[in-house]
Amino acid sequence: MCAAYVCYDLGVISTQQNKENGSVVYVFIDASNLWAAQKSKGRFLDYEKVIRWIKNKFAAREMRVFYYTAYPAEGTRPYSMDGKHKFFTFLKKGLGFVVRKKELKRIGIMNERGEAVEEKGNMDVEITIDTLHYLDHYNTAIFFTGDSDFLALVTYLRRGKKAVYIFSSKNNVSEELRTGGDGYFDVLMLSEDIWGRELRHRPQ
Repeated sequence: MCAAYVCYDLGVISTQQNKENGSVVYVFIDASNLWAAQKSKGRFLDYEKVIRWIKNKFAAREMRVFYYTAYPAEGTRPYSMDGKHKFFTFLKKGLGFVVRKKELKRIGIMNERGEAVEEKGNMDVEITIDTLHYLDHYNTAIFFTGDSDFLALVTYLRRGKKAVYIFSSKNNVSEELRTGGDGYFDVLMLSEDIWGRELRHRPQ
């Protein structure tokens, strides 16, 4: 069903947006929230292709991309973290991303099986800080997330005359956020090639 400016299921940008003389686009990528989409696709997103597509789609004359992730501490997995850190370096030095990262916090808990460790690495605060800190630098904000906690931020930005678009996937986006911006894109439904190498599961 089409709203005033977009068809949410298709992610069609409004005519008014397309007529703009190019916009300044800031992209905020919540890496952990996109993991479900990548698992469903069986492939990793190719961020170089993603950003190229966004730049063309939104006629961006200037772009800046922020990538947020929490990673396991060394020694907590049966494999090395070197590959993950090399990927972060590639995003930063190869693609020019601003990479915000932190170790997963390990919290001791009790469950039905006894003592266990729960890992948490929420980056919502970091995303919100950057979004507001750079408020005067962009007129279009793109969020790669499906978390309903961002609805208040999206609403605030739109009241400030910012265009806001949400990228996520159908099984990983809240209805509030899906319809709360100026448009929604399901990354699994995009016909453009934005995918990279095959995802291979490793032991946890």
